[in-house]
Amino acid sequence: MIDFAAFLEALRHPDIPFFRYAFLVGALASISFGVVGTYVVARRISYLAGAIAHCVLGGIGAGLYLQKKVGLAWFDPMFGAVIAALLAALIIGLVSLHAKQREDTVIGALWAVGMATGLLFIAKTPGYVEPMSYLFGNILLLSKTDLWLVIGLDLLVLTVAGLFYHQLLAVCFDEEFARLRGLRTDLYILLLLCLTALTVVLLVRVVGIVMVIALLTLPAAVAGSWASTLRQMMVGATCGCLIFVTIGLMISFQYDLPSGPTIIMVAGLAYLVSLVIKRLAHR
Repeated sequence: MIDFAAFLEALRHPDIPFFRYAFLVGALASISFGVVGTYVVARRISYLAGAIAHCVLGGIGAGLYLQKKVGLAWFDPMFGAVIAALLAALIIGLVSLHAKQREDTVIGALWAVGMATGLLFIAKTPGYVEPMSYLFGNILLLSKTDLWLVIGLDLLVLTVAGLFYHQLLAVCFDEEFARLRGLRTDLYILLLLCLTALTVVLLVRVVGIVMVIALLTLPAAVAGSWASTLRQMMVGATCGCLIFVTIGLMISFQYDLPSGPTIIMVAGLAYLVSLVIKRLAHR
């Protein structure tokens, strides 16, 4: 049994603020994950998000190298992650729109080269750098700065989703019709990919590069099984992500397990249960 009282006591304990930050970041990040994850699932671009996620390691490695080898102490590795993610999003978006016959090749190349570049930079960075925390995440390493970054990203995602809801809805479900109606679909597709890139950078801090796609898509996939509109799917995905993060943290706290994989296992189990219930309901 999970000791819920002990979990609440850990959140309030003054000597372990990192655990409180982990919970707050996970809870607030659920907003971005739910909204952007809904668009990713609706447009079926999870493979593009995966390529962007793996390119992030190149930016992180470059940031660590510049910070520790070159001496740019102000250049946080997350700055490099954001730059790499946005560049990858723009390259993948332009290739997807204008060179469809080579799309899979370019995506695969970026996927592999991004990882290789990051590992090479990390290997040449002075001092020991543990790549596992970036590959598999460690939500317990989050700080107050990360909390403010999450709040800023949430505001950005909600603003964009509110201002361009109908346009993004159109390019997700009927891009050809939207283009015939005069909508600049290419621009909104690139906007969606850039939002996905920023959300992926945040996800890397929570569950790591390897498992980033799972937390971005599983809550939206579960919500999509029951929602009838895109807005309902967003709300369901946000609530689902919040529940998965909370339960995952509780289990990892109780049984001394890595938080990132535990959260993903909870989300995966919920997805399987949702599929079974949906199938039984159809029968």
